[in-house]
Amino acid sequence: MSAVWQMIISGVTSGSIYALVGLGLGIIYNVSKVINLAQGEFLTWGALLLISLTGWGLPLGAAIALAVIMTAGIGIIFERLAIRPAWKSSTTVLLIATLAVSIVFKGIAMIGWGKDPLSAPSFSGEEPVRVGQTVIATQVFWVVGVLILIAALSWYFFNRTLAGKAILAVSENRDAAALVGIDVRLSVLTAFALSAAVGALAGAVIAPITFVTYDSGTMIGLKGFIALTLGGMGSIWGGIIGGVLLGLVEALGAGLISAQYKDLIAFVLLIIVLYAKPAGILSVSGKRV
Repeated sequence: MSAVWQMIISGVTSGSIYALVGLGLGIIYNVSKVINLAQGEFLTWGALLLISLTGWGLPLGAAIALAVIMTAGIGIIFERLAIRPAWKSSTTVLLIATLAVSIVFKGIAMIGWGKDPLSAPSFSGEEPVRVGQTVIATQVFWVVGVLILIAALSWYFFNRTLAGKAILAVSENRDAAALVGIDVRLSVLTAFALSAAVGALAGAVIAPITFVTYDSGTMIGLKGFIALTLGGMGSIWGGIIGGVLLGLVEALGAGLISAQYKDLIAFVLLIIVLYAKPAGILSVSGKRV
């Protein structure tokens, strides 16, 4: 049982990261109907910026805040230069644009940080917490705590602020939102900035427990897309639940069957969901969060 609990903890940890990436994907998709293939690169940039900033002697809190702000700025530039010029194009053109930006981001990261794997120090020290025979790294609490915090802040933003409600209105009907005076372009820009910030925060909390390279976000971005698909493309909360579920299925499958099948399990699950229920098996709240 201790081994099973260890698998569950590992699954919740990785699932929380998938959920954060899925949340970021869902924010952009709801507003623009574009699947952002560069979402994983926001995670990479957040992690790499944190590693550099802490390496330069900046305090941890300031380094995290600055890494998130800088990545959000990158998200704004991304929307202005790659998405807005092609705004009236087809979804396929916009999808290709995000893929191109993803490749550019990876190239810049490779030039800036090289190909060697990097890591950040743990936020709360290296000494793990022991519960019986189960060992829990302290960074796990940060990962899960950040997911809970972002989920709560997302609920508050989209349900209690005018900017959040404007984004929801745009996601429901872009033309109707424009007719009542909502700045659609500003809402889309805000969505990209928020999505980049969430991705950067995910990268920051995962940096101490995994080695980060210039292309680390590619696979995690795909897993975030699978998480969002599990929950339903229009459901941000569904993406969060789908991410945690995906992490648990992966960890238990790798532990009980074989670690070689970890990635295969995720993509087989995606195929099954797309075939059996394309709308998502965990869509719990539609587009409302």
